[in-house]
Amino acid sequence: MKKLIELYKKHREMISYLFWGGMAFLLSMVLFWLFTSKFGWGEVTSNNIDWIICVIFTFFTNKLFVFRSKTGSAKGFFKEFVEFVAARLFTLLLEDGIIWLLCSKMGWQTEVLELAAKLIGQFVVIVTNYILSKLWIFKKPKDKTK
Repeated sequence: MKKLIELYKKHREMISYLFWGGMAFLLSMVLFWLFTSKFGWGEVTSNNIDWIICVIFTFFTNKLFVFRSKTGSAKGFFKEFVEFVAARLFTLLLEDGIIWLLCSKMGWQTEVLELAAKLIGQFVVIVTNYILSKLWIFKKPKDKTK
């Protein structure tokens, strides 16, 4: 048990990112399926609407639980939020491009293939979002005493 606790402490950030990212992934997939299959919306429109919901969810879980970012002011909070949304807009364009290419151009028009396209897009997004969050948005301030 002690080894597990040590392992968790050593990799807390990555484990937390995977957990909360998994929750956001499930939310995104369910919303995408709901919007395309039940509401009849187009794939890219559905992706954009689910993106808005998931970005809000993910910002707060990343800030509070994953990176434990403390901004200390409304200005700092707003700066993080704007950077977070900007990074997510970039990865939204990546995901929209993948979904559009696979669904509209390659004919992935069945429910299963649409979800497969979304899954491929999500994989690219998850990796890119972690890198952008870790290195840019929620980066720890440099220790000036060294």
